[in-house]
Amino acid sequence: MITIENYFDQIQNIDRTNFPSALSAGHNFIVKATDNGNDLAAYNMSDKVKNTIDLYLDKLNAFISGSSKKETKQPRKAKKGAGHTVAIDEYMPAQEPIPTENKKTKHSKKNKVIASQTAPVLVEKIPEELRFIKRFVYLNGKSKTKDEILRFINSLQKAIVEKRIRKTSNWADQIRLIQNKLIDWYNSMKQKISIDIEKEGFYNDLKALVYSEAIMPSINFIKRYISLNGKPDVKDKARKLLEHINKAFDKGKLTNSDLYISAINDIKGNLEEFLANKREKTLQIEKAELNGLQGILGCACTPLNGLDGKPAIMNSMDFAEMQFDTLGFTGKWLRLIGDPSSNFSVMVFGKPKMGKSYLCVDFAGYLARNHGKVLYVAKEEGLDMTLQKKLNEKHVAHPNLFVASVLPSNLAKYNFVFLVSVNRMGLIPEDLNKLKAANPGKSFIFIFQTTKDGKFRGANTFQHDVDVVIEVPEKGKAVQMGRFNQGGEIDIFERDDWRMAA
Repeated sequence: MITIENYFDQIQNIDRTNFPSALSAGHNFIVKATDNGNDLAAYNMSDKVKNTIDLYLDKLNAFISGSSKKETKQPRKAKKGAGHTVAIDEYMPAQEPIPTENKKTKHSKKNKVIASQTAPVLVEKIPEELRFIKRFVYLNGKSKTKDEILRFINSLQKAIVEKRIRKTSNWADQIRLIQNKLIDWYNSMKQKISIDIEKEGFYNDLKALVYSEAIMPSINFIKRYISLNGKPDVKDKARKLLEHINKAFDKGKLTNSDLYISAINDIKGNLEEFLANKREKTLQIEKAELNGLQGILGCACTPLNGLDGKPAIMNSMDFAEMQFDTLGFTGKWLRLIGDPSSNFSVMVFGKPKMGKSYLCVDFAGYLARNHGKVLYVAKEEGLDMTLQKKLNEKHVAHPNLFVASVLPSNLAKYNFVFLVSVNRMGLIPEDLNKLKAANPGKSFIFIFQTTKDGKFRGANTFQHDVDVVIEVPEKGKAVQMGRFNQGGEIDIFERDDWRMAA
């Protein structure tokens, strides 16, 4: 049995050349998610990553078990249907048969492209070679000008020059044949030509290749979902996308065996929430979620840009005039912290009974009333009467403030997250950095226990990785050193005119 712990030892002894496409994609995913087996943090901390990898390992073990019984697994017998045949592949969801006729096209008999005798392999991306083969096959029965044929030749040769199509390709012979045929047509034709490829001996072989691979349904849905990001007035498109996803589940096109089923379930939930919120006009996909989905599609995103989409190199004159968005803190929080950006991080520490929990509860209430949704994770106290007392004494109960005893895997709904305490949760600096990296744009407030001499408990790296450090050195007093306001301090238990200051 192959598990996450022994995967990279076992996989070296397995021939992956005959892997189905979905298993190959699963291998690539586990390599990226674990840094080739060197880092299992993402597997241990993210339910999405864990579920995807566990599903892949289940399929891999089933595949290996089947292969050990038969050296070459034969597909099941093809079922006869109306005008087409479909073979069922045990490791892939059934694909809808492709009709043999297109009634909307004048040359339906010449344009028809029948399905291959076996169900297509489902892949994340159709290879460039098959795209050109399909384009060539679809010329059958069409009339094309000399310029149109030349454009086809040029685009094919450009793909070869750019090495998107290589000599070592599995379809190199077919590409060479297509290129030669296009050149022959171009050299012998006048201004226009009526194309009849059916008379050629290679036509049926090319037709079979056209549908030998098909895009996974989940990949198509992910692409449609990403295309809605940040665009206004997409309620109708979002509704249709959700309907199509639900229909795909009902018809069995989407099943739990799909490698990206966890991503599809998250997309469903986000679409349902977006459609239920009448005030929300624009679908905003969380940056971390967007990066993950683009990673599935193999998207290389703005490699020359720095963080937050800013250029990696800027002229100092331009940089000096840049405007940075801040949250607009007021009152005592402005005095203590300054006016931070929307992705700030804070470290709070102090001896027990000095007031640091009251400070954090008060701060959480201020953020909830004025700046967004807040999650207060009370691992240290739990959801008990002590926490309730602090909430009531500081008058911070609010629809935007949520409390929890554990840190959920999905933080998409929250703008600010309090962790009380980092030590009780057993987190190390690398864990906090990964948490921030996985949730860009969110702010984190980390609360630490202290040693007997009043120093925060943990590595010094904690202090260097945050924007603001708040210490409670004596009862009721908070002092701050950070990037936004050096040396701010407040009295934690002073009479707080929170209704006005907030």
